[in-house]
Amino acid sequence: MNLGKTISLIILLLAFILVIPINASKASEISNQSHFLIAQADSNSELGKEFYIENCGTCHIPLPAEVLPTNTWQNILEQPQDHYGESLPNMVNITVRLIWSYLRSYSRPTLEGEVTPEFVTNSRYFKALHPLVDLPRPVSYQSCKLCHTATATMDYRLLTPEWDEE
Repeated sequence: MNLGKTISLIILLLAFILVIPINASKASEISNQSHFLIAQADSNSELGKEFYIENCGTCHIPLPAEVLPTNTWQNILEQPQDHYGESLPNMVNITVRLIWSYLRSYSRPTLEGEVTPEFVTNSRYFKALHPLVDLPRPVSYQSCKLCHTATATMDYRLLTPEWDEE
């Protein structure tokens, strides 16, 4: 082996030895940043949920994000002037962003070929949870309160006694 190749090999070896601790340190830093960003996203989602309940729950019951697909929530937030025939009051952009953070994080995707439901009663998730429920006609945004007694806090597991026994 000639001297030039030996020196190149030593330099390559030294570079490799020196780079590994830097990369391990960098990987640790990136990992810490990732955990911070995940925690920040969770924090934003929780704050967004609070804003969602506060802003949307004053006019109607707050629906769990997963009942409607992400596309439906996006349409609602992008067209506040046409919210089921009503115009939503002006919300501060940061409030909308936080609400969107929550809804995007906890809503579900549409399935391939699935029509994006405009109303809750057209949602496959809603239908799956209520297969034998004789819903009132017409169903309104307040109908859920008939069976679910804690809708204001988004607790849809607590049912009225007549439904809880089944």
